[in-house]
Amino acid sequence: MTHDHPAATDRAAPRPFGRLLTAMVTPFTADGSLDLDGAARLAAYLVDEQGNDALVVNGTTGESPTTSDAEKERLVRVVVEAVGGRAQVVAGVGTNDTRHTIELAGAAEKAGAHGLLVVTPYYSKPPQAGLFGHFTAVADATGLPVMLYDIPHRSGVPIATETLCRLAEHERIVAAKDAKGDLTATSWVTSRTDLAFYSGEDALTLPALAIGCVGLVGTSTHLTGALTKQMIEAYERGDQVTALALHRQLLPLFTGIFRTQGTILVKAALAAHGLPAGPVRPPLVDATEAEVAQLRADCADAGLELPS
Repeated sequence: MTHDHPAATDRAAPRPFGRLLTAMVTPFTADGSLDLDGAARLAAYLVDEQGNDALVVNGTTGESPTTSDAEKERLVRVVVEAVGGRAQVVAGVGTNDTRHTIELAGAAEKAGAHGLLVVTPYYSKPPQAGLFGHFTAVADATGLPVMLYDIPHRSGVPIATETLCRLAEHERIVAAKDAKGDLTATSWVTSRTDLAFYSGEDALTLPALAIGCVGLVGTSTHLTGALTKQMIEAYERGDQVTALALHRQLLPLFTGIFRTQGTILVKAALAAHGLPAGPVRPPLVDATEAEVAQLRADCADAGLELPS
């Protein structure tokens, strides 16, 4: 089955993946195996109830460090089948091994993904020339649009402004997930390129929009998606009062979802709502009762209920 998403391949598209993307958790069954039915149901909930324009599967929030290549491919296929006709599916394929990343990119493309999220190679700290070569090799090896993922506090290395500007010249590198937390650096790139920048930090979405970002790849948006999209749309239509009010309302969850670790608390919240989630895989550990109680308080502060 193929899906025609012209915006995803249009170099001039201002927001190739829409306004709101959620980095989806990967549901597991009680014994820790992949819950494909649950993944389909969760994807439908995120698109139909929370208003996501696209979903990222196999990202860090999706526990990509502890899922196998075969599980990653099956997950892409199932999510594309579930929601691919009404939302884009962006596959996380980034590793710290260029050859392996290219293999994952090929598998995701065959499985029907509409785009790729490629994180900075982590731990090994390659120089900027290595980052440029890595991202270029991946983009050369695929027919899909690529979103770079700049998250130096996890990867150990930032993608420098000059490197981002050079990478933006590649016809398939169309977007960046920006979790650098440096709005000045982001401003330079958005002013010098046509890369579509998506905030990679929920709480910085509103200020990021002010300097040229076009949306969010979120984690708390498993819960806050509909209201976060309202915030983005309010800002875009010039209603900054509403946008700021929503930012302030959602701030307790924009930040609170990361108190312990994003995946852990999202799965706890989904379980409380009776949505597919299941346990996390080691070395992550499931949320404690105290952590869930704090999450419930954060939800209440954001005007959202977390069932007991």
